[in-house]
Amino acid sequence: MSENISPHSFYAQVGGAPVFEKLCREFYLRVAADPEFKAMYPEEDLEPAERRLRMFLEQYWGGPKTYQIERGHPRLRMRHMPFAIGPKERDIWLGYMREAVDTLNLSPLHKAELWDYLERSAHAMQNRASSAEHPHNPE
Repeated sequence: MSENISPHSFYAQVGGAPVFEKLCREFYLRVAADPEFKAMYPEEDLEPAERRLRMFLEQYWGGPKTYQIERGHPRLRMRHMPFAIGPKERDIWLGYMREAVDTLNLSPLHKAELWDYLERSAHAMQNRASSAEHPHNPE
């Protein structure tokens, strides 16, 4: 798929596909090492989840529109509703994502912009006041 990616996009400025591939790979390595948190993911193999996150982030930041083509509108809140996401789950996700972001060689400005988005998104995905409201029971 050839797309016209603006050289002014965040995606292009930070290094394109290799940066987003590394971010998602590093994040899911941490998820895979945490059996309790990994249980929130419906697939035993985390590769499909890693790919979906990468495609979404690439598209959001001005890269290829593969996510939209394959999955339609992101509908993030709806897609995350089957999962019990309370403060604990949100904070674990943020912790692993922070570690993954820290592996990237981003400028301080790009790092801050990416982190601001990830932090706001994690808070927006929280759908339980506490973790005890609903067991980890995806779908």
